[in-house]
Amino acid sequence: MHSNPRFLTQLILILALGLSACASFLNPSTPTPELPTFTPEPPTATPPPSAAMVNGEYITIAEFEAEVARFQNAITMQGLSLPAEDASQMVLEDMIAQVLLSQAAREEKFEVTEADLQSRIDALGSADELAQWQSAHSYDDASFRIALKRSVEAAWMRDKIIADVPVNVEQIHLRQILTYNQEDAQSALEQLNTGADFDELAALYDPVTLGELGWVPQGYLLDASADEAVFALQAGQHSAIIATDAGFHIFKAIERADHPLSPDALLSVQEQALKNWIAEKRASSDIVLAP
Repeated sequence: MHSNPRFLTQLILILALGLSACASFLNPSTPTPELPTFTPEPPTATPPPSAAMVNGEYITIAEFEAEVARFQNAITMQGLSLPAEDASQMVLEDMIAQVLLSQAAREEKFEVTEADLQSRIDALGSADELAQWQSAHSYDDASFRIALKRSVEAAWMRDKIIADVPVNVEQIHLRQILTYNQEDAQSALEQLNTGADFDELAALYDPVTLGELGWVPQGYLLDASADEAVFALQAGQHSAIIATDAGFHIFKAIERADHPLSPDALLSVQEQALKNWIAEKRASSDIVLAP
């Protein structure tokens, strides 16, 4: 059976004309009806084989697999190893985050024109050098331009998010008594509860730093239970014993106030702000993963 839409349309028109002619011949007074206009529907685009779709934007299998290969090559060159499944999951999560960031950049009216893109490409080196680099990293011209454009958009949105992080936030000036076994920590706590001086005990257990941790913003401490306990303290109070991977801690809040973030703390807060943004954006987005 012929499946060409144009042929079918022509066939329908021929049949319609033939029926009209017969009707006119049998009854000359019957007017010939107007023929309907047939507009074939445009064919539906076949979606490319994809690892994920993010708000209607595809992450193709080809670009995903190439990115996994680049990632695995990079960690191998550093003398590291990672199970293939873990590497694939990390790459996919990173690519989804990048797409979300690039989409948000476009929503903010940030535009990477072809001229901008070409200018960035020209700045990377000669055509031969770029071709060699692309070949070594499994890119062709088209995939490289797509990846570069997405990367530029995502970087712009990332910078916008972290630029909104305030440099002055509520922090706690913190000291600690740190021991490496629970018995010593329990002994220190009992001494504190009977009136011992916190600073003297902290210096006893750490003569170098005297237990000084400086100003700490919420979310900065690596251990979530320690962070929660610290930010429940008011100035002058000390915590109970808190066990972490580093040892057994008793924290004391020296003072609590808005204070400028240290460079390291600012970086940590910015990273957390970016993670929070991605988590919130992902939760409100339409993300379909390949089965």
